[in-house]
Amino acid sequence: QVQLVESGGGLVQPAGSLRLSCAASGSFFRINAMGWYRQAPGKQRELVASITADGSTNYTDSVKGRFTISRDNARNTVYLQMNSLKPVDTAVYYCIAVAALGVFSTRSFWGQGTQVTVSP
Repeated sequence: QVQLVESGGGLVQPAGSLRLSCAASGSFFRINAMGWYRQAPGKQRELVASITADGSTNYTDSVKGRFTISRDNARNTVYLQMNSLKPVDTAVYYCIAVAALGVFSTRSFWGQGTQVTVSP
């Protein structure tokens, strides 16, 4: 199976920056897509950004131009650089990884979540 360990959350002032990291470990053939979701209190979990194994990226409209997703395939790690943070970005951020467990088997795994709070 796959374990995801997240780090980098915290409290930051508006217009500040944070970088989230998520490292995958365990037993798998390959990590395919990776991404970040977030869930604010009272709201549904939403996709923030995703990245394929070959580096193609996708962002939700509200973070375009402010957030950058990247990955280090050698370390099975995905990053989310968050700049120009706003209070509306406050949420628990979850890492997701789609792992190939075998030639014909894939499964999604979630991290435990890391809190990001944007407040004066």
